[in-house]
Amino acid sequence: MLTPQYYLVLSAAVFCTGLFGILTRRNALLFLMSVELMLNAANINLIAFSYLWGNITGQTFGLFVMALAAAEVAIGIGIILVLYRNFDNVDVTDATTMRW
Repeated sequence: MLTPQYYLVLSAAVFCTGLFGILTRRNALLFLMSVELMLNAANINLIAFSYLWGNITGQTFGLFVMALAAAEVAIGIGIILVLYRNFDNVDVTDATTMRW
């Protein structure tokens, strides 16, 4: 039987991978995938503690986080398409010129 510590270590590793991707990448698609990794790490924590305590609340919140992630991807892809159409690349540092 796996203890919750294994799930917490896995979640921390996935979260740190996502955080590293956000801090070091300039490509908007990789930035979006890194945010998804961080949300999945939160889901692992929610479901691990839900299983540990025998409560379904963590799994319910996990479903809400997945719905939030789907909405975030839909809006993020739209923003990335506009960024690509205006600048012919998906570098997030070019978006500073889109201000008023």
